[in-house]
This record gives sequence, structure tokens and C-alpha cells, in this order.
Amino acid sequence: MSLWYIVGALVFFASILIAKNMRKSGKNLPPGPPTLPIIGNLHQLGSHPHRSMFEWSKQYGSLMSLKLGSVSAVVASTPETVKDVLKTFDAYCCSRPYLTYPARITYNLNDLVFSPYNKYWREVRKMTVVELYTAKRVQSFRHVREEEVASFVDFIKECASLENPINFNQMFLKLSVSVICRVGFGINLKGSKLEDTYDQIIVQTTEVFGTFAAADYFPVIGRIIDRITGLHGKCEKVFKVMDSFFDQAIEHHLEDESVKDDIIDLLLKMEKQKTGLGDFQLTRNHTKGILQNVLIAGIDTSAQAMTWVMTHLIANPRVMKKVQAEVREVIQNKENIVEDDIERLEYLKMVIKESFRLSPLVPLLVPRVASKDVKIAGYDIPKYTWIHVNLYAVHMNPSVWKDPEAFIPERFMDNQIDYKGGNFELLPFGSGRRMCPGMGMAMAFVHLTLINLLYRFDWKLPDGMKAENVDLEESFALVCPKKVPLQLVPVLTQWT
Repeated sequence: MSLWYIVGALVFFASILIAKNMRKSGKNLPPGPPTLPIIGNLHQLGSHPHRSMFEWSKQYGSLMSLKLGSVSAVVASTPETVKDVLKTFDAYCCSRPYLTYPARITYNLNDLVFSPYNKYWREVRKMTVVELYTAKRVQSFRHVREEEVASFVDFIKECASLENPINFNQMFLKLSVSVICRVGFGINLKGSKLEDTYDQIIVQTTEVFGTFAAADYFPVIGRIIDRITGLHGKCEKVFKVMDSFFDQAIEHHLEDESVKDDIIDLLLKMEKQKTGLGDFQLTRNHTKGILQNVLIAGIDTSAQAMTWVMTHLIANPRVMKKVQAEVREVIQNKENIVEDDIERLEYLKMVIKESFRLSPLVPLLVPRVASKDVKIAGYDIPKYTWIHVNLYAVHMNPSVWKDPEAFIPERFMDNQIDYKGGNFELLPFGSGRRMCPGMGMAMAFVHLTLINLLYRFDWKLPDGMKAENVDLEESFALVCPKKVPLQLVPVLTQWT
């Protein structure tokens, strides 16, 4: 008997138990595509849910309803509806539904990303803003970023001398892991529990976070389905590896008092002194949950941001030539490139914005849940409805962006739109209460790396490939990577 016959039978018998969830509410709900009994629209999401939702929005509007198994959901797809969710009604739309596998990996939601909106979350958010990601702390780790990027540049020089292509999907990930291991955990990647598995673990974790897990949509039989599909096993694998890494880093700090001034050091002091989280006593599981966000969010967003920028540049020779000319004019034979140089690189900043727009790092934000009945765009959103924010649809909206599928950095020349959460046409880091607090840390690293790559090297495609042959498709996960790895050959220049 095939797997799908078994799954079908289980779903059929479970339908009796969840039928009450399928009744019409009688409210003025947003329109949406037709649904099937039991599974609703889940079968229609495909391998790229953000793209499927975008196509539906063209027919059903800026706010539409979906039925995902037993879950009622709405999707916001335009700057106006996204602004309502993330700003106007943020207080009522910023909590999280319980997500089975993120809960496991974050030590029962003891983190910032997946925790529901409650007093604990507010205390953790305040602590991260005040203690972990201040401008002063970002600056204090500047030497780490500069040392790791310098080491990366040396590696590229070796590849250039041998004319070896560089797999940027892999190497940017390794560079990001190296930086975060030192900044967040006070240890080097080499010799750590992540040294041999970081690439698999980071990628698989974001896949788990981005998966529409059966356990979340079929309360009775979902966990059985996830065991059959292997999602449960993948979750346990990444949890065990990361937990072992956290234990190693914490033990290192406890044994060596000279290791200080990193993120673990701060959290361990708060554990010991029983301070920093208001009425909450910080426990080891709280510490690990917070560290999990530092590890995954800090690594993957930076790595994928740099990969996508270099992908779009190599696919658009005109833009590559223009941005390199600007970088080399501004830097002018400086041996030591510093992060302050980004302030004078106006076109590079446009390139990064356009890359964020065309290839959003998180095209479908982590789902939210309405904590009370709200009305958005004239429609009723009942309490407990899941809310999806489709940034991909916003960034590709032809009513907002002319020629949205084209890579045109100059579109930012005549406007003041940025990516810091105040402009709802461009939201790579989200907005409102749930906006990514590590944006400053990530962008300091991204800027420094890109300036070095564009200043010191020219770049060409391997094996006679042409710019028009560069694949721009993404794989779906919480943070979407380039599906076909980007491989480029570095060329030594007079600035190297």
C-alpha cells in the first residue's frame, strides 16, 4: 500500500473530528480560492508558496482568505494591507501561532522570533534592543568582522591565482558562521561542534522553519504524517547538533573566565545575577532559545543577502561595471577598507536595496495570529486567524514598482525608500514589533564584505557561461537561498 493511500485514509478518518472547523462563520471574510474538504488550499501552495499566493492575489485581491487544513488564514499582499497588519493593528496581529517544530528547536518558544506576544517576549525584545544589538555593541565587534573578511579575501586571492571558481552559496555561509561563532559564542568555527556540519544544519533548520508542517494543520494525525515524510526526524537531527554546540560554547565560557564581552557572556551573567528580564528568571533553556535566533538569523540572512547581491550583479554586467567604478573611485588604493566607507557609496546602497526587493530574504514572513477580532481593508479578521504577510507580492507589485522583474538599482535614485521598516513598499527585515533587531549587525557585515569583493577583484562566470544564463530561482525556506549555487571565478586586479 502506498504512502499516500495511508495518508489519505488517516485524513479521511480525522475529518470527522475537525469538521466543526470548516463551518462558515457568517462574517465578512476576504475572498479566496476554492477549497477542498479537509485539506483546504494546502495542496495548491506548491514548492514556492509565496509565488502561489502572489498569483492568487491578482485574482482575489490585496487581502485574501485561505484554508490550510484546520487553520483559517489570510494573506496580506500590498503595501496598504501589510501596513495595516504590521503597523496600524500591529498590537493585535503580532502574536504567533504555536508551530510544532520551531517550538522544539527554540526550547519551547523561549526565543524572540517564534514566541507568542506576551510579557516574556516583551522583556526579551527589550533586552535584545538595549543589550545585544545596540550601535555600540555592533561597533565593538567591528574587529571580528574585519579579521574574518580579511581572511576571506586571502582565500579568494588563492582561488584567483589558480583560476578556481568559488561556490558563493557555501563560502558566504562559512564566512557568516565564522563571524557569528566569534561574535555570539566566543569560539572559532574550527574545532567547534558545527565545523563539519554547519552547512547542512543551518540549511536544514531554515527548511524546518519554513515548512508547512502537517502537525500544525491536522491536529490529530499531523505528527504521524510528519514522521512518514521525515520532517520530524530532520527537526530532531538539527536540534541535537545545535544543542551540543550551545553546550560546548557555554562550557567554554564557564571554564575560561577570559572569554567575555560576547553575547553568551552577557546571557550567562544574567542567568547568574537573576537580572535583565523583569519578573522572569533567565534559565539555561531561555539562554539557548535566544542563542538559537542569534545563530540562525545572524548567519543565514547575511549569507543569502550577499549571495543574491553578487548573483544580480553578475547577471547584469552594466550594473556590475557601474558599482565597481564607484567603489574604486571612493576607496582609491586604500589597503584597509573600513565600514565607514559605505556612507559614500550611494550606488552600492541602491544595488543592495534592489537585490532585497527582487530577491527578498524572507519572502513570506513567519505567520502571525490575530489576538482579537480586527477589521482590515473592510474585511473581518476573526480572533485566532493566522496572518501571512507576503513580502514577495509587495516587492513584485507592478502598481508599486515599474518593471518589477527587472534589476534596476537606479529606481531608488529618485526616492527615499529604505529597508529599515518605515517604507511598506520594501520590507526585507519586516516592520513593527516583530522587525528583525539584528539588522544593524547584519548590514555592517554585508557592506564590509561586498566592498572588499567589488574593490579588490573582477568577476567572471565559469566555463564560458554568459550573464543571461545565470539562474535566478530560489529554493523555499524561512530564508530563501539561491537554488542553483552561484559559482564565480575571481580575477586579480591592480587593487588586489
